[in-house]
Amino acid sequence: MGRVGLSTERLVRAGAELADEVGFDQVTVSALARQFDVKVASLYSHVKNSQDLKTGIALLALEELADRGAAALAGRAGKDALVAFANVYRDYAREHPGRYAAAQLRLDPAAAAASAGGRHAQMTRAILRGYDLTEPDQTHAVRLLGSVFHGYVSLELAGGFSHSAPDSQESWSRTLDALDALLRNWPTP
Repeated sequence: MGRVGLSTERLVRAGAELADEVGFDQVTVSALARQFDVKVASLYSHVKNSQDLKTGIALLALEELADRGAAALAGRAGKDALVAFANVYRDYAREHPGRYAAAQLRLDPAAAAASAGGRHAQMTRAILRGYDLTEPDQTHAVRLLGSVFHGYVSLELAGGFSHSAPDSQESWSRTLDALDALLRNWPTP
């Protein structure tokens, strides 16, 4: 039987906090055991291995991001929805860099199907309905938005925009303006 007070959920949450502190790549079962001052073996009744722990953190991060996204989109459409949704990703990455990195983890098909990843795609498609895009353009636009959001946030977190003017916030706002203009004037094949 596992140590009193330890559970899979508690370990995943502690792993998520550890990821935010030291980086997602540094999260292991042994690092978590040190944090709880227990033997590694005592955690194996709750998580199979470090990959299982990381998958749990990824699922938690996807769920947190989806919940924030849904709250941000409520009652919004068009550019307001686009900006609100984009800011959810950027703000989450700034607040929880380790969890944000975890959300990028490639999941096995069963874990992916059970994750909140589908909610992210549904919310992005809901935003795009405000721009009157149909398939296959809607799928192209979903991929474009995901690429721009993730690319910008990743570069910003790595310090890529901290060495020159204008301020990164100004560039972020202009990027979202440009995306809105593109979506309103989507090119036809």
